[in-house]
Amino acid sequence: MIDVAGAEQDVRLTAWVRGHVQGVGFRWWTRARALELGLVGSASNLADGRVEVNAEGPEERCRELLAHLRSGRSPGRVDSVVERWSEARGGASGFVER
Repeated sequence: MIDVAGAEQDVRLTAWVRGHVQGVGFRWWTRARALELGLVGSASNLADGRVEVNAEGPEERCRELLAHLRSGRSPGRVDSVVERWSEARGGASGFVER
């Protein structure tokens, strides 16, 4: 998104990652990629075996994180990634594993 002044606005990416992604360092790896990109948010294990990734920052950098999640270069095995885009909520600092 571009605001009226021409600056890129922050967005929120929520991604649900399915596969063998728990207990293999996937959240740590995701956190490292997000911090390299300057994003804030979290990576959390879900009860059904998926990992939920919430990231906020410039849209292009969030898209880069999404590409990393789908790259096949993460720990474990990613079978699918479902994404949802929304407005940034703000207020977060850093990127945490939950």
